[in-house]
Parts: sequence; structure tokens; C-alpha cells
Amino acid sequence: MFEHVSIIGDGAMGTVLAILLCDKKITAKMWGYDAEQLSHVEQNHENKKFLPGCKIPEALVFDPDDRTIMTDADLLISAVPCQYMRSIWTRLKGYVPENVPIVSVAKGIENGTLLRPTQIIADVLGRDISCVALSGPTIADELAGKLPATACAASSDKQLAKQVQYTFNTPWFRIYTNTDIAGVELAGAMKNIIAIAAGIIDGIGAGDNAKAALLSRGLVEITRLGIAMGSRPQTFAGLAGLGDLVTTCISPKGRNRSFGERIGKGLTAQQAQAETESVIEGIATCKSVYEGLVRKYNVEMPITQAVYEVIFENKPVGKAIADLMSRELKSELIDY
Repeated sequence: MFEHVSIIGDGAMGTVLAILLCDKKITAKMWGYDAEQLSHVEQNHENKKFLPGCKIPEALVFDPDDRTIMTDADLLISAVPCQYMRSIWTRLKGYVPENVPIVSVAKGIENGTLLRPTQIIADVLGRDISCVALSGPTIADELAGKLPATACAASSDKQLAKQVQYTFNTPWFRIYTNTDIAGVELAGAMKNIIAIAAGIIDGIGAGDNAKAALLSRGLVEITRLGIAMGSRPQTFAGLAGLGDLVTTCISPKGRNRSFGERIGKGLTAQQAQAETESVIEGIATCKSVYEGLVRKYNVEMPITQAVYEVIFENKPVGKAIADLMSRELKSELIDY
């Protein structure tokens, strides 16, 4: 188990993991790119912007200094949204210690490069690093309330995954291990696209039958692309796949689902995005997946295409749904 953890990122997930570590008497330090925002969190012992109403322990150390935040750390947590990871890790590159593993909790695919979060870090640092993806159905404020939850620690290094498992496991947060880090990161990214579609369905009042169909066929799309990229199909039936997909598509707190709901109620994608300060990862991920991965791996992803057309081409929601429902009839079982 790790004993000295530095958290890069002061958003909701970074904050709740900091609280968890402090509760386990693990030394934790937090860094944020905005020193003023970090100072507000320290002074109030509450992250009012990203995790309001949750008390932060006195034991958590706040350090806005790029040069010292990772000093003495034996584990780093990257809690930075995917599309900002490159700039943040480029900024910190010169201070990252050798041989210290990094846990990423980001979910997304970088625009342009089509890299997963752990790949972005390795690309920026320019060297092989030991990485773990911590992912699953993990709504931050539920974790903060210590409601029962699960996640998986994924790494090609089984021993490292076990160390992370024991570091974050608590009586209310059960951690499993997985060696398919690519599949876990792909599942975590792509479920946000389906969550946008789920929100649209909620916004137009299409009903529970439609939502169930969306989740089922959405999981098929996620699995299809994952298999084409070399991941194991079992991963997509697990916590990072089906588990995270269900939570993200049904929770009223989900940013991606809420964004889609606003579109379903009549807002444009631009208007719906402007109504929140939070990063809606599914927007950028949809662009990366449809413009990049779908074409590169020549896979069929009609739901992803429909979401892309609604967001980026202003296709009417009714037309997008009608096009999905009128596709050529086929067997459900021959999809991979």
C-alpha cells in the first residue's frame, strides 16, 4: 500500500480521493493549476466549486508549487480532465520523479492524437511509466457520502494494480483489479457518448424502453470498437464498461447525461454546454471516436454517429432517432 500520495487536480474526483486517503491515514497532498482556487478550498475546507457540502479533512496538505508537489511522493494521481492533461503534465514534466507510478482517473480520448489518458502522460514525459487506470461507476458526491461503490484498478503490471487496490479499498469502496488497461480506459471514455444520447432520450421523454435499448446497443458499440482495438470483451461487461455505463446514463447528477437532456429539451449543443462550468468529456470524446477511431478501425457505431451529427452538425434530434430506427434490420447476435 502506498503511503505518500500527490494528487494533481482539484476537481471533484481528485477531492474525494484525497478525503478517502486522509481517512485511511495516508499522507495526501493536492495541487491545482489555479493557485487561487486551491487556496479557497484550503481556507474553507470545502471544494465549493466541484464538491460542495463535503468537509475536507485538516490532514490534507495543499501545495500550489509545481516544484514541490511531488516531493517524497510514492504515488501520483492524475485527476485532470482528458483534454487538459497534455498542458498540465507538460507544465509539471520537469518535476515528475523517476520510478513513481501514476494513477489516472480521467475518462476520455484526446482530440487529434486519439490517445488514452495514460498514453498522454507517457507521451508527454517521453519515457515508459508505470500507470494504473482507476475507473468504474464512481459518482464523486456519492463516494464523498461513503455510499457503497466499486471500481477497478487496471494495469498491465498485476502487482502494481494490487498495490493500488489495497491503497484505495475501504469498507464502502471495493476495488477490483484488471490487466486490460486499454479496455478499461476505452470503456470509461466511450460511455460518456452514450450518456449524452441517454440524456437526449430523457429530454424528449422517449421512455424507459428507449433508454434500455440505448444502453444495450450502446454497449454493443463500445465493445465492438474495443475488440477492434485489441481489448478483451469481458472488460466491457464489467465495472468500467456496463457498470459505468448504467450509472452515467441514469444518474441525474451526470454531466454528460444532463448535457444531452438540455439538448433534448430544445437547446442547441452550444447553449447546453454553456449552462455548466463543468467539463463535459463526452463532447470531445465523441469527436475523437467518430472522426478518428471509427474510421481508423472501420467499425460501425450508429449511435455514436447520431450523437456526433446532433452535436457538431446540428442534426435535429427527431431526425437522428428516426434514422437509427429505420436502419436495415439484422440479427442481434452477429455484431462483433
